[in-house]
Order: sequence, then structure tokens, then C-alpha cells
Amino acid sequence: MNHNETLFLRAQKSIPGGVNSPVRAFKAVGGTPAFIHKAQGAYLWDADGQRYVDYIGSWGPMILGHGHPEVLAAVSQAMQQGLSFGAPTEREIELAEEIIKLVPSMDMVRLVNSGTEASMSAIRLARGFTGRNKIIKFEGCYHGHADSLLVKAGSGLATFGHATSAGVPQEVVQDTVVLEFNNVAQLQEAFAQFGTEVACVIMEPIAGNMNFVRASVPFMQAARELSQRAGALLIIDEVMTGFRVALGGAQSLYAQQIPGFAPDLTVLGKVIGGGMPLAAFGGPKHIMEQLAPLGPVYQAGTLSGNPVATACGLTTLRLIQEPGFHAALGQRTQSLMRGLHQAATQAGLPFSVDSEGGLFGFFLLPELPSNYSQVMQTKGALFNQLFHGLLQRGVYLAPALYEAGFVSAAHTQEDIEHTIAAATEVFAEMVAGL
Repeated sequence: MNHNETLFLRAQKSIPGGVNSPVRAFKAVGGTPAFIHKAQGAYLWDADGQRYVDYIGSWGPMILGHGHPEVLAAVSQAMQQGLSFGAPTEREIELAEEIIKLVPSMDMVRLVNSGTEASMSAIRLARGFTGRNKIIKFEGCYHGHADSLLVKAGSGLATFGHATSAGVPQEVVQDTVVLEFNNVAQLQEAFAQFGTEVACVIMEPIAGNMNFVRASVPFMQAARELSQRAGALLIIDEVMTGFRVALGGAQSLYAQQIPGFAPDLTVLGKVIGGGMPLAAFGGPKHIMEQLAPLGPVYQAGTLSGNPVATACGLTTLRLIQEPGFHAALGQRTQSLMRGLHQAATQAGLPFSVDSEGGLFGFFLLPELPSNYSQVMQTKGALFNQLFHGLLQRGVYLAPALYEAGFVSAAHTQEDIEHTIAAATEVFAEMVAGL
């Protein structure tokens, strides 16, 4: 029994499932999770000393790679001044100003601690601002584990969503309408039926929890126009895409194709914390001023904007503004995707890829899917074989079929080539087993 197995057995005695977030348990792919001992640059080392090329990046925040010296220096200095004050700091202002500078749709920002908290608070603000209750979300988009968002679609528009977790009362989700991602006609039908009751539409511009599925430009434009016409707010969840796919987030890419495009509220996380617990939501002044202490919508947090997290996030945001940063990151990610696609195609496996900036996804399907039901056509057993084959060769992908991947500035061309070579070997094994 190796050290990872020993730790997993020990963990299961004191932690439910042995993990503090479900996907880490490897339940979807089988096997024993790697317990990470340390990380540096583009690499992780597990409890047995095995090194991996890391394509999880703490699920997105580590855009600079692990242990960037300037980030560590900023965090160290902040820690020496105090871990938490429960009072305002100048650095909170600096971080808010930096975010607003980079995301023009935001006039004001409220800092929180997690993407779940940011999404939950943005929806509460939308409901308070509009005086309405219903929200529209899309199947396959994940906005955290708040009760009203743990919902799957009903059998039709007349059937409201059903909770996907025990402990969530049906009364809590009865105002959540779940629609198919990238389905313009269904969105139009929903607004025709519920328009005057809808407080907000919340969506990921690139859904990263059904691997990597882009919102089409017509779909994004319809969401913007229909919500605006109905007096509802459009919330863009950029927890995953914010500052990773482009300096201005995914919304800056859609603004290049949709004249005047801007969401009403934006949810941010991951990269803005640089690896520390930090998230945010923000938008125009007249909406954000509805938050307490100025307005009637209550939101608070003991550790919100804490000095260590803001030091980490602020330094990260400043470093990724270096000229050419995102162009280089995007080229590196595309190189990985081209190599994997070519290797799979040569092996005779159906394989489709997509990427934007430092975010990527691939599917064991001949064509890229556009919604959750199409994603579900992927054969899970094939992905599991690919995952474990790569893990054995020192390449760490997300241990689930439905998760996007992340490339950092620390990944080298040698790392990319090693990954492609490892995948080429695994693809051959997969074909031999078919």
C-alpha cells in the first residue's frame, strides 16, 4: 500500500468520503486520489513523491503557476502585518479599482470568499433590485452549491426544476427555471411565458463544468436582449473564465461580436484570488448601491476582502497585465490541443477540442457538443482509461469527464510535448482495447 492509499483510508475515518470537495475523491474515474504534498510552477508532487504536470491549477486560480515568487513575497508581507482584521483596508480598494479597470461593465465591486457566495449574492441582489423571484439558469452550467442553483430541468417549461441534492426543499427551487444551453428558441419561450416574473438570467459564457462548451454568439445576444426587454438582469458567471480566457474576461470577447454588449452583473472568482479564498460580484452603480449598508439587500462576510487574499489576488492581477501575457498563454494552450487532437485522430479515436486563453476542453466525440445532453454522449469508460493512463505517466487532468482544464504561464513547451507523447501511448492502448 502506497502513502496515497494510506492517507485516503485515514481520511475516510474523519472526513466524509475522505475529501472536502466531492470530485477530489476520484469516484467518477475510480482509483485512489493523489494526496498532494507540494506544488511549484507547472508541477504537483504527491505523497509518494510522484511528479505530475498539473492541468488543474487548483481548478483555475493558478494562472501564473504555483509558487510565483512575486505572489509569495506579497502574501508573506501581508501575513506579517496581520491575517485578518474584520475592518476595511486600503488593499481592498486597490483590488476593487483594479477589477473595475479591467472589466468595464462593473462600476462597483463587492468582495466575498467563494464563487458560490458571489453567485448566491448576485442573485439575491437581482431579486432585490427587480422585486421579482424567478431565475433562469441552464443545464450543465454550475454556479456553486447554493440551494436554488442545485436544480435539474423538469419535463418542460411548465414543470419547474427539481432539486439535484437531498436537503434542498422543493419550495426553494420552485422559482428556478432550467433551460437547455445554447437553445435560443427555448429561451424565447421561457420569456414569453414568465418574462414579467424573471429577476435574472445567470449563465456561464463558457460552461466549464460540462467540460468546455461555449455560449454561441446568437444565444448570448438573445440572453442579453430578452432579459433587457423584460426588465430582468443578465448575470454572467466568470468565476472560471474571468481574467483567464482574456484580460477583460469572456464578456470582452462577446463585446467584440455583439455591439454594446455588457452584462448587468458579473461574478468573479479563482484568478482574482490567485489561489487564496476570494471572489467578487459587481456591476453598475445604480444596481450595486442596493446592497447594504446603502440599500435593502443584505450581504456580509467576516473574512471578505481579508488582507492576505487581497495581496495574493492583487499581485496576480497586476502580473497578468504584462504585454503579451494572454496571447502567449493562448498559444501554449492551442499547442496542447492541436497535439492531442492530432494524436487521437492518428490513433483513430473520435476527438474534438476547444480552448480560449488558458482554458481548454476536449471530448471523445467527433464534434464539439453545444449542450449538456450532447456532452453526456461521451463514453465515460474511455475517458477513465485516458485519465488513468495519463496519471500513470505523470500528467494530472481533472478526475472527471465534465471538467475543463487549465494551462498556466509556467507550462513549458517541454511540458506540452511530454503530455502529447504520453497521450499518444494511452490512445494506442485505448484503441487496442476496443
